[in-house]
Amino acid sequence: MMAQYLALKAEADDCLLFYRMGDFFEMFFDDAKIAAACLDIALTARGEHEGSAIPMCGVPVHAAEGYLARLIKAGHRVAIAEQTESPAAAKARMGSKALVSRAIIRVVTAGTLTEEALLDARTANWCVAIGEVGGGIAIAAADVSTGRFELIETSEAGLTAELARLAPAETIASEATAFGETATTLRPRTEFDSAAGEARLKALFGVATLDGFGQFSRAGLAAAGGLVAYLDHTARGALPFLRPPRLLQTAQHMAIDAATRDSLELTCTATGQRKGSLLDAIDRTVTGAGARALAADVGAPLLDRARIEARLDLVQLLAEDSGLRESLRATLRSLPDIGRAIGRLAAGRGSPRDLGQLRDGLDGAWKLGEKLDHVAEPPALLAELAPQLRGHGGLIDLLTRALVPSPPIDASDGGYIAEGYDAALDDLRDAGAGGRRAIAALEAEFRAQTGVSALKIRHNGVLGYHIEVPARFADGLMKAESGFTHRQTLAGVVRFNAPALHEVALKVTQAGAHALAAEAAHLEDLTAAALDRRESVAATADALARLDVAAGLAERAVEGGWTRPALVEHSCFEIEGGRHPVVENALAARGERFVANDCMLSEDSRLWLVTGPNMGGKSTFLRQNALIAVLAQAGSYVPATSATLGLVDRLFSRVGASDNLARGRSTFMVEMVETAAILAQATPKSFVILDEVGRGTSTYDGLAIAWAVVEAIHEDNRCRCLFATHYHELTRLAERCDALTLHHVRAREWKGELVLLHEVSEGPADRSYGLAVARLAGLPPITIARAKAVLAKLEAGRAKTGGLAAGLDDLPLFAAMAAEVEEEVDSLRAEVEKIDVDALTPREALEILYRLKALAKES
Repeated sequence: MMAQYLALKAEADDCLLFYRMGDFFEMFFDDAKIAAACLDIALTARGEHEGSAIPMCGVPVHAAEGYLARLIKAGHRVAIAEQTESPAAAKARMGSKALVSRAIIRVVTAGTLTEEALLDARTANWCVAIGEVGGGIAIAAADVSTGRFELIETSEAGLTAELARLAPAETIASEATAFGETATTLRPRTEFDSAAGEARLKALFGVATLDGFGQFSRAGLAAAGGLVAYLDHTARGALPFLRPPRLLQTAQHMAIDAATRDSLELTCTATGQRKGSLLDAIDRTVTGAGARALAADVGAPLLDRARIEARLDLVQLLAEDSGLRESLRATLRSLPDIGRAIGRLAAGRGSPRDLGQLRDGLDGAWKLGEKLDHVAEPPALLAELAPQLRGHGGLIDLLTRALVPSPPIDASDGGYIAEGYDAALDDLRDAGAGGRRAIAALEAEFRAQTGVSALKIRHNGVLGYHIEVPARFADGLMKAESGFTHRQTLAGVVRFNAPALHEVALKVTQAGAHALAAEAAHLEDLTAAALDRRESVAATADALARLDVAAGLAERAVEGGWTRPALVEHSCFEIEGGRHPVVENALAARGERFVANDCMLSEDSRLWLVTGPNMGGKSTFLRQNALIAVLAQAGSYVPATSATLGLVDRLFSRVGASDNLARGRSTFMVEMVETAAILAQATPKSFVILDEVGRGTSTYDGLAIAWAVVEAIHEDNRCRCLFATHYHELTRLAERCDALTLHHVRAREWKGELVLLHEVSEGPADRSYGLAVARLAGLPPITIARAKAVLAKLEAGRAKTGGLAAGLDDLPLFAAMAAEVEEEVDSLRAEVEKIDVDALTPREALEILYRLKALAKES
């Protein structure tokens, strides 16, 4: 057995090997140690190998999915070695000591999952491959749970952005390319040959040419070939369902690089959580497929104005017609995920329940299509989607007649083919039921014959049907003349057989076996019938998802008082009463109101320089406008009173940064790399938000960099830009840059306290209020006092000499300042300690309070 195990382990490469032994998947050697630690299960030993005990652990076959989920989540890949014959067949083949044949039937990886229990219903599960030929780069991406297959032509600069958009569960690359650092799985370079890739695609889709799918580059063919080869390897020849590849050009979508995507937290937060992201704030979809489609829309906003308007038209219809919206959402909520059901069936991992889900989902889609036919003057997108909901009448009828109302997941026990579908199957079931009635009659007869009222006829997988009596009654049945044959003695019972029982049991068993075989044959035929229509089923699933997205966005728009954006050809960005959807949600949960702000960027005012205190709302203002651009081009209403936008081809955000020490980059270095990317790539149609450029280095260096960046954006890139800064010196650029205007977030000090108004107004801020914010943050009074003294000297020195640090030489050191502050505190303490509270009259108490307040004011 160990020789067989080691041979399979060598075939499994770097995967953990699940080795089937009866009702368990066993693991040995290092695999057992890894799995036991990851799954928190017992590590035992079995036999010896080369003089040492063999580490071993195992998991039950019936619960394997849960353990697989934990191993995959921990980053492992698992090869499944199944028994390919029964013990009886092995014994017949090789004798009593025969070893059951086993083979690896599947490699389970993060990017090739189809099981419901292993997938997040609301998240796509992309497996991507990177191809490179002659300097060209392409990505092939497949979600095998639904059959989606995309090819993206890109560049080395755009590769990171596309991978960030897809957020793949697994990334494949050739071991011969420079993308090994990016990939989670490396494969032989021969699998990424472009000619072989072209041949694989032609064979997969049964075509003589790929021209009908698009004009693929050699890099695209290499990526697609590598991906298909990997899927074939993991599925062991049973390729999952893949739809014909869609060729995507990066020019079709708003370009959003990885840094911007992270900064804006489009689909997940900085900690990797969905909650708190833009997607979480807008998602009102009621199906998993709709949630996945919405995430794709937010991740890749459109650049085609006609397609955006088509989406907005459908959202508008559903926003204005509450009855239609509520009816549509109620129907969608009841429908199963037919896209993933057909994916499981195509991968050979389907069940009777998946066929039942197809039946119910397609039937619901048909009825929904009939309902939508009655919409007067439907928008173009609805007219396009409605026919895709119908057209499966034959399949629906077949599955309705063939299946019971609630088919089981496990097909091994049968019971999923409906009565009346197959007369021969009904006869077999009747024979089995008649046999079971005969067995019940035999039980009564045996009780009367033996006088043992506790006698029972039972069944198990080893003995089959047998007679069982308590041990104290066994002696009478042991006699030869009783007609019973002893089978087994246990602690409290004794088991027997009888000729009459054997005869009836044989009929029941044969009828049951034949019925199971007949049901299995029907399951195979029904699955084949469903797979014959898998392309149109997948199209129906897509149509349902698109309707769910539109209805969900309409629900969100009505709920939040959002407005339809007006898209125009010229470059502008005019927002009245704009709000940040995520922050507004958080404030509403606390019973607080979000302060809305306008943003009016035009050719004459395309660069806003925004000043004001920390915590005043500059970063929120910058981000909310970037998010409004994303929402508008994704086809959503936006959180504003009104919005008129020229399309944004590229979106850039440099708001906050963190270091990347693993790549040798400090926080400031990361900031400069991101800023360099903006200056190199932004066009006049781009939208850029920049916050505190240059703050990570010395004051003079930082100011110089910020000054130069503002000038470059104004003169060279000429894009729409919001630039937030604390460098008040930059406000002088308004005199030299015609399209630069000054704005600030308002704040006031009232009785020594900072009041943040979160309102954006014209003109520069009068000061930064840094000390007031520091006091809010809880800096010690001594430190605040010291900072005030330093600030006074700095401002006085700069006024006299222009030098930033002028006048600091005669400033008392911190220790001296601390002593002064402590002395002031001590004088207050002494006054308080002198008070005899019990002896005070009300008038005396009031006078003391006035005196203490005067002392405090002097301090």
